[in-house]
Amino acid sequence: MANGQDHTLQAGELAARLGGELRHCPPDHRISEVRPLEEAGAAALSFLANPRYAPKAHASGAGLILVDPRTELGDRPVLVVENPYWAFAQAIGWLHPEPAQEWSATPVDPSVQLGPGCRIAPGVTIGARSALGPGCVLHPGVHIAEDCVLGADCELFAGVVLYRRTRLGDRVRIHANTVLGSDGYGYVLVDGRHQKVPQVGWVEVGDDAELGACVTVDRGVLGPTRIGAGTKVDNQVQVAHNVTVGEHCLLVSQSGISGSTKLGDYVTLAGKVGVVGHIEIGSRSIVGGNSVVAKSLPEGSFVTGFPARPHREWMEVQAAVNRLPKLMKELRRKKS
Repeated sequence: MANGQDHTLQAGELAARLGGELRHCPPDHRISEVRPLEEAGAAALSFLANPRYAPKAHASGAGLILVDPRTELGDRPVLVVENPYWAFAQAIGWLHPEPAQEWSATPVDPSVQLGPGCRIAPGVTIGARSALGPGCVLHPGVHIAEDCVLGADCELFAGVVLYRRTRLGDRVRIHANTVLGSDGYGYVLVDGRHQKVPQVGWVEVGDDAELGACVTVDRGVLGPTRIGAGTKVDNQVQVAHNVTVGEHCLLVSQSGISGSTKLGDYVTLAGKVGVVGHIEIGSRSIVGGNSVVAKSLPEGSFVTGFPARPHREWMEVQAAVNRLPKLMKELRRKKS
């Protein structure tokens, strides 16, 4: 668990708390964690809120799956509830409670491990149990929360914030006012009110990555949000929860990647690119500026536009649009 304590619940207790009905699961079966369908084991609770993921639910090893009354999964162990996503959010809070914030009497907690040659500027704060590799440089006003790990020769510029359990590889550079590990944007509408889905994951950044100023990388709902080795992120880029960015990618200014999307290696997102959630962009793909990617792309794609389509096709469409005024004039002249 996030705080090292055991937060196991029996399936029957979960059913009672959520007002649901157990099927094909003994009430004394113990559940100790919440996991996605494809990662869940016998002690894990998972959920199915979208029918298109039913094959994953059938194949899942989850000890218990939250479903709505209209879903039929055969002999799979299920807990039937009216709103599986809301039930999932509540279960995260029970099984993965966030530990209370720890405050140290000193700016750098006594438990922090500092490698040789680290340089710590005035105004830096470092939380309990965090560890910095040799040669790290922290500029004024950097805040590193509890249980963070920095590799060798990392440099964090003024105002950088690393939330709890952020992990950096070697030689990572992060520019001013960038935030890693803030909560993902997750809410579920219940009785007319937006209820928060707890975000208890973390952020991982690979070796030799560089993040510009005012970048935000949200932590995962459960597991990590990942930025691959050698990837370079420009200023004012948003990376949402549970996104995986491959190695040696280029993410240019004001681009945004929605939750649970995966980018392969050597992907380029030019400026102001938007990417919807739960899709995959193949390795060595290029997305032109001001484009919106609305579906998965195979390796080596070159797309532009809204919605993004093959670049040549988009150029032909734009050329046709530019000819429309002249064509309309000719049409009106023929009619008259």
